[in-house]
Amino acid sequence: MEIQEFKVQVLSSKNKLFRFAFRLLQNQEEAEDTVQDVFLKLWDMRHKLDQYNSVEALAMKMTKNKCLDKLKAKRNQNVDIEKQAPIRSAYTAPDRKTELQDTTSLIQKVINQLPEQQKMIIQLRDVEGLEFEEIAEVMQLSVNNIRVNLSRARKKVRDVLTNTHNYGLKQN
Repeated sequence: MEIQEFKVQVLSSKNKLFRFAFRLLQNQEEAEDTVQDVFLKLWDMRHKLDQYNSVEALAMKMTKNKCLDKLKAKRNQNVDIEKQAPIRSAYTAPDRKTELQDTTSLIQKVINQLPEQQKMIIQLRDVEGLEFEEIAEVMQLSVNNIRVNLSRARKKVRDVLTNTHNYGLKQN
């Protein structure tokens, strides 16, 4: 694999890898270092990359493993969704903006309380947009297991949001 092909196949996924590493590590410098380490390792194995179905999935798997190694050493928590994906709008009414921020904070709080595996799966699927097969490769789980964990994670978030909003309606 030549440098141009490497740039197209591997370096094009740097933002996804960074967001994923940042989500897990909650530290910009560590996330950048992790992605750089992954790219160096991928460059060293560039002549073998055509053996993999998805170089991006391989890169995500490597990033996940490096992040988990760092987390085991530090026992960190996840990043706030508000810092990662702020609400973007040309104009949002102040009350609506506050409501959206409150909902976003609640969703992040619920996601932070999910088991680690469900947190990673929801990040890979709902934020990064990976396919089930790619997530299965990254997480080293079956596609069915990915679907089950994603469903459980989404149900937990949905249940908390529904209960919170129903409770708020009953008080008014």
